[in-house]
Amino acid sequence: MAASSTPADQPASVPPDDEIDEGAPENGLLPAELRSWMRLLAAAGAIEQQLRSRVKDAMGVSHDEFLVLCLLADQPGSSLRMTRIAELLGRPKTRLTYQVACLQHAGLITKNSACGDRRGIEVALTDKARRLLSESTGPLADAVSQAIARTACAQRYTQLHDLLPPPTPLPLPLPADPAEKPA
Repeated sequence: MAASSTPADQPASVPPDDEIDEGAPENGLLPAELRSWMRLLAAAGAIEQQLRSRVKDAMGVSHDEFLVLCLLADQPGSSLRMTRIAELLGRPKTRLTYQVACLQHAGLITKNSACGDRRGIEVALTDKARRLLSESTGPLADAVSQAIARTACAQRYTQLHDLLPPPTPLPLPLPADPAEKPA
């Protein structure tokens, strides 16, 4: 087996555009759409790999818990029903229950009965989670950009980067949590 020239912690790069004929199936097996989809999955996997340790270091939560926080942060009212979170993440409800319990224990989310449905559970961000996200997401977004740059040639990097929304201004600082004592 030949040794790879790419270090184990660095994702392999995608061949340059001039080496890929997008119009014809490579080896006659896959059409261009499937090859593009596979490259997109590889790039997303490389980005996720880069973020895992950074998320843990920056926020003290697992990557999957971070995804839950991001989903909540992107919702009006910063809340969602647990069934909807499971659908959006494509995760089993039992696995999500564990992640939500960890986030609740850390004081990052609250759980309440969904209005009008005693069986439904609504999950919402706490002020502590909002502060943590506002402090941590800028450097994590930079890590995403760096991971994209490592997984794609310059032209593809520009195309992928253009798919991302423009950076938003940093939110105003949240008021201090009255439960926290000043230092």
